[in-house]
Amino acid sequence: MVRDGIYYAAGSLAAGLMLVWLGLGWFSIPFLLFGAFCLWFFRDPQRRVPSGPVAVSPADGKVMSIVAEKSGLTRISIFLNVFDVHVNRTPVGGVVREVEYHPGKFLVASKEAASESNEQNTVVVETADGVRVMFKQIAGLIARRIVFSGHVGDVLETGQRIGLMKFGSRMDVLFGPEWEITVKPGERVRAAATVIAKRRDR
Repeated sequence: MVRDGIYYAAGSLAAGLMLVWLGLGWFSIPFLLFGAFCLWFFRDPQRRVPSGPVAVSPADGKVMSIVAEKSGLTRISIFLNVFDVHVNRTPVGGVVREVEYHPGKFLVASKEAASESNEQNTVVVETADGVRVMFKQIAGLIARRIVFSGHVGDVLETGQRIGLMKFGSRMDVLFGPEWEITVKPGERVRAAATVIAKRRDR
């Protein structure tokens, strides 16, 4: 379980138990339910990371779209609903070259406009052979707290935990022409376990 979930759950459960102790049992129900939900929501399951020259999904969720950008990059957008695991993973291993936070709106994360307009954290990872992959943690209508645990210069392994987003969100991954996309819109993916792209030249 993610540490943040323990804090949320402990606070809510403590408030509920206090109300029970005061004889206000009915009023404690929402607090107890929310505490139990937090224990489940902030789960952090182990995953088997595929080997080879591949990129894995950075999040659990549904592939909403695959878009060819004007920049020549291909963007895969993954929507996380409130029932998905919200721990984020790096799609490729390498050195973190850029980390940039962008304040923004809180549109519904499944909308296409969220990719550009919403609050987001942009990360660029450079692989051992110099290929760069960008991914974005994008806040949603409810999720207004993006957590990224890495720093510029960090060396990451494919599928390594790098943060989370709280209560619903979106992740975009942008690939250059070196990559062949292996997923389709509508497909469900699992963080660190589902291959979303393969290197063309390796």
